Amino acid sequence: MLILTCPMCGVTAEETEFHGGGEAHLKRFGPGSSEDEFEGYLFMRENPKGVHFERWRHANGCGKWFHAARCTTTLEVFGTYAAQTYEPPAEIKAVISDKRPGWRWREHS
Repeated sequence: MLILTCPMCGVTAEETEFHGGGEAHLKRFGPGSSEDEFEGYLFMRENPKGVHFERWRHANGCGKWFHAARCTTTLEVFGTYAAQTYEPPAEIKAVISDKRPGWRWREHS
């Protein structure tokens, strides 16, 4: 089971207190975008074995959205941070790099 800390209110709890919202740091396409861009936004997702960045909502708490960095194979959580970011904070990237040598942040297009 995942143990997450909401960076908005500071509560640490099991994942059942939260609601997963899919992959984080996606460029969203909507009205005015091409069909290919919109299709990519709707259906093309990462499903990595290893480090993954996800959106979560503190459903049974403050109700705020945030991002979490975790490993999909070990369920290790590297950190959580506000959803209003374009990429993970440097501190979280450093933690991941220390624990996973050779890992590099790959920005979504």
